[in-house]
Amino acid sequence: MLEPDTISCGAGMSESDDTAMAVEQALEMALEQVGQTPDLAFLFFSSAHAASDIQAALGDRLPQACVLGACAESIAFTRTEVERSSAISIWLASLPGVAITPFHLDYDATVDEGSFLGWTDELLSDWPASSVVVLLGEPFTFPADRFAGVLNQEHPGVPMLGGMASGADRPGVDQLLLNKQVFSAGAVGVRLSGDFSARSVVSQGCKPVGHPYVITRADRNVIYELGGKSALAQLQSLVEGMSDEDREKATGGLHIGRVINEYQGSFSRGDFLVRNLIGIDQRSGAIAIGDYVRAGQTVQFHIRDGQSADEDFRQMLALAAEQGIPKGALLFSCNGRGSNLFGVPNHDAGAIADVLGNVPLAGFFAAGELGPIGGRNFLHGFTASLLLFGKASS
Repeated sequence: MLEPDTISCGAGMSESDDTAMAVEQALEMALEQVGQTPDLAFLFFSSAHAASDIQAALGDRLPQACVLGACAESIAFTRTEVERSSAISIWLASLPGVAITPFHLDYDATVDEGSFLGWTDELLSDWPASSVVVLLGEPFTFPADRFAGVLNQEHPGVPMLGGMASGADRPGVDQLLLNKQVFSAGAVGVRLSGDFSARSVVSQGCKPVGHPYVITRADRNVIYELGGKSALAQLQSLVEGMSDEDREKATGGLHIGRVINEYQGSFSRGDFLVRNLIGIDQRSGAIAIGDYVRAGQTVQFHIRDGQSADEDFRQMLALAAEQGIPKGALLFSCNGRGSNLFGVPNHDAGAIADVLGNVPLAGFFAAGELGPIGGRNFLHGFTASLLLFGKASS
């Protein structure tokens, strides 16, 4: 029997095409694991299930819980990933001593630089130091990268994890849940604060190659010089010195990482915000990347492939395991990962279970993943963003 002030989590999944049956099967499994009245629920569901049908099937089964959800092309569960097929996963948590503040935000692009609408009075006041945000967004109508910048500025140090609903090719199709409401635009989320621990694992699926360079000339997203030489010359020198294996990987998966915290003495995996290399100008020797940069920043080239992504994720999970096994976990993995990247199913969910054990886990394959790097929140691609719940640190 659990103590009444103990954090506990549970997860369940069903692959039934019948929505009512799928909800019942997943919910019963999750309720049995959580063992207490849940305060928080996340539901992730494929497009075979309508959000309104899910709500009808839930009825009043979770009377005290704040319920959030998102649709996705692929669904995650403990050790399992159901790719592009019918599934519902449900994650429940009993969080005594934790304040739960849900919200729905819309984005108004008509005002100067845009504006996020829907802040409640509680969210407009000072935030507790223990706060963490979980956000589920609609990718066509909610600029999550811009929202991450707002959160970084107004509430520095507050981590935000989550993902963008996936599977739709146009606005108005993806569905988000917040309690008894269904939304097809904006974002739903929850701020959690209080007597608990929330740790993040954000694996961008890359390994650094070569050594770091200081940008010596740049304009917006174009790097002209690295270490006093043309960016292209430095890149060519790097590629020439690679092993045959790394050179082959670089052909289809070369990226560049920008150091977030320049005050560190050395840099390794997890210290870089990885972005795409999107263009090369042979005449000027410049390279264009998917990020704004400036002179004085430190960057390093990275390789992304299945092997590198597996090594990166498992390394980070091992570090997380050293801090204790969590009570539960939420996974937001890129829809470009899974069998597309690794060649086998169940990779990310399986790796989590291999390293952390069969912790109750649910999540989905997202069209953009949210997570902190170097203490600041960003929107990522090809990333596995994992939120680990546990008891408060002593």
